[in-house]
Amino acid sequence: MKVQVRNVPPEGLHIEGEDTGVELDVSGEHLKALGPVHYSLDVGLSGDGLFATGTLEVELERECVNCLEKFTYPLRVADFATQVELNGQEIVDLTPQVREDILLNLPNYPRCDWDGRKVCEGALKFRKTAGDTAERELPAPASEAWNELDKLRVKKRK
Repeated sequence: MKVQVRNVPPEGLHIEGEDTGVELDVSGEHLKALGPVHYSLDVGLSGDGLFATGTLEVELERECVNCLEKFTYPLRVADFATQVELNGQEIVDLTPQVREDILLNLPNYPRCDWDGRKVCEGALKFRKTAGDTAERELPAPASEAWNELDKLRVKKRK
């Protein structure tokens, strides 16, 4: 995703499109882009730098942490923002910043039932094997915890 500095007018520039050149390869991660990164960015010049703000969207293939099935996850970065020092450059490549924001917006524990359209088989197996014991081991409701804290008498400092 390259921007030619000389094409950016003083009032800024809006660019939209898609970029297939964003590599998301992460060792150990089960992550694959299913298509190009779609972008809608406002680009401008500020002092000796170029800034870009806008949105990024990409369809990803992820692996569920419960059942290990692959599923499609549409990632949307609604608040992409970056500033790059020009240092005399005529062309600025925003690909590293775009890649970084996409990776930072990934869910830590991807689940195939993220949108509620599917029931994760791995989660169902856990619930069936845990049975009633899992319910008994759950912590007390938050309201009970607050009731106990309300009973504490705290001395005020002078």
